[in-house]
Amino acid sequence: MVAIIDYDAGNIKSVEKAILYLGEEAVMTRDEDVIMRADRVILPGVGAFGDAMDKIREYDLERVIKAYVKTGKPFLGICLGLQLLFDESEESVGVKGLNLIPGSIRKIPDSDGLKIPQIGWNSININPSSRLFKGIKDGSFVYFVHSYYLSCEHPEDVAAKTFYSTEIHAAVEHDNIFACQFHPEKSGEVGLKILKNFIEM
Repeated sequence: MVAIIDYDAGNIKSVEKAILYLGEEAVMTRDEDVIMRADRVILPGVGAFGDAMDKIREYDLERVIKAYVKTGKPFLGICLGLQLLFDESEESVGVKGLNLIPGSIRKIPDSDGLKIPQIGWNSININPSSRLFKGIKDGSFVYFVHSYYLSCEHPEDVAAKTFYSTEIHAAVEHDNIFACQFHPEKSGEVGLKILKNFIEM
């Protein structure tokens, strides 16, 4: 069973539909017992970093997320859910994130001819040793919607990169924590394969 953490952020239903499409049971929840019993957990979300952390703390989910990660079972962050795994974001100065992986979230720099937020498809360069991208061709296209991007502190945590005005760490793997800045649930067959890889870990 996959628990999808519901902290009043958007994008939850589309993740649930993708998991169900792959034949796996999915439960949207913020119940601690359900989350801790789950075989895998997903932290999705769209919106602002500070607002999301406020909600996570209001529902006492920071403690639950950290306890789940300590079990060693697979955990996946998607879009804002990736950003929340880090210590801080330029979007919400002074707000602390979950601080589960070293790195920071920065504003995509302005660049002539590029719109911010980035909305659309972009190719990714995949780390050949990545578990999340097993069986996925390097240079595959996935779907992004974001104004802020990850700069990961340790290169060995970077599972995939892309370029949009600057180098963007598009996905990370750190022990049992996985995360994508893009939306696998909106990235066609490639995205479904990524989610299938996660489910099968």
